[in-house]
Amino acid sequence: MTSRERWTVYPLLLLAIGLAMRPGEESQLEIRTELLSSSTVRCREILIESDDGTVLLHMGRVVDGGGGRIEVKDAAGENTVAIGTRPDEALGRIEFFDTEGRLKTVLDGLDEE
Repeated sequence: MTSRERWTVYPLLLLAIGLAMRPGEESQLEIRTELLSSSTVRCREILIESDDGTVLLHMGRVVDGGGGRIEVKDAAGENTVAIGTRPDEALGRIEFFDTEGRLKTVLDGLDEE
């Protein structure tokens, strides 16, 4: 290979390697570990699942673009308690659900006067 060919091929090779290593828009990183320790975790959503994949706890924007919300579920994946806001509401509240996951009781910050 001549010097002129090397000056053409090597920069193109490095460019191709760099582009291949660059993460795309939909790249996902999955880390499997028994323990993860950090002083700060920044994310959009947290899901805690049982061994069979049933969601037990969901934290994030859960309901149609509403504010932050935490949903605690039973072993079957039905809502038991939810804390946060709903769409188009600025007031936080605590919601309790029955055994079928239907809304039963709501505690909010409004004073009954």
